Amino acid sequence: MNAAPADQIRLLDVQALDVRLSQLAHKRRTLPEHAEIDGLNADHTQLRDLLVAAQTEESDTAREQTKAEQDVDQVRQRAARDQKRLDSGAITSPKDLESLQHEIASLAKRQGDLEDVVLEVMERRESAQERVTELTGRVESLQSKIGDATSRRDTAAEEIDTEIASVTKEREVIAGTIPDDLLKLYDKLRAQQGGVGAARLYQRRCDGCRQELAITELNEVRGAAPDTVVRCENCRRILVRTPESGL
Repeated sequence: MNAAPADQIRLLDVQALDVRLSQLAHKRRTLPEHAEIDGLNADHTQLRDLLVAAQTEESDTAREQTKAEQDVDQVRQRAARDQKRLDSGAITSPKDLESLQHEIASLAKRQGDLEDVVLEVMERRESAQERVTELTGRVESLQSKIGDATSRRDTAAEEIDTEIASVTKEREVIAGTIPDDLLKLYDKLRAQQGGVGAARLYQRRCDGCRQELAITELNEVRGAAPDTVVRCENCRRILVRTPESGL
């Protein structure tokens, strides 16, 4: 393949821009905010699970408290009815009176036991409510941090995208001045060689693979016409000659 020396030099400009585009893409992918947001989201998910569990516990204890209070009220009402019957004097049988008094005493004990249950449930509910309040605050704090990190990430990404657009435009302009066959070869080699398709020959060394050319290869390059597109024998990249090639 033949190409004007100026076209080959411009190929190095395209290569430099492609390297810059790769660097920008890598920078965008590895913004520290990505890892920060991932960590915060993981913490947020964990806290949300804990909050849901605490809210469920609070809801369960609320129902449990309502049921316990209803049980106390039922015993209290029954005891009140029995006491009213006792106080009415309608029961004259000693045996019935003794039975009723015994039931009232039993109900009083039952009421006391149930009221203890209510107190125990209330304490558990209060603890659950405190846990809900604490976790809600922590979740809201994390949401704020996630929002801040997301904003910083988006700002940084936008700045990188702006530079990518500028570099891409510059590449399009320069690439448009290079012959199609040379550019196609370069793009093919760049895909095969880790993003570097063309390298300058600098002080008898290929800048692509960093290998110094053997004397026979160097002589072949020296003898090649200026418009001949030469390739590195080691890495097969396009080897661009410059005044600093050491030929």
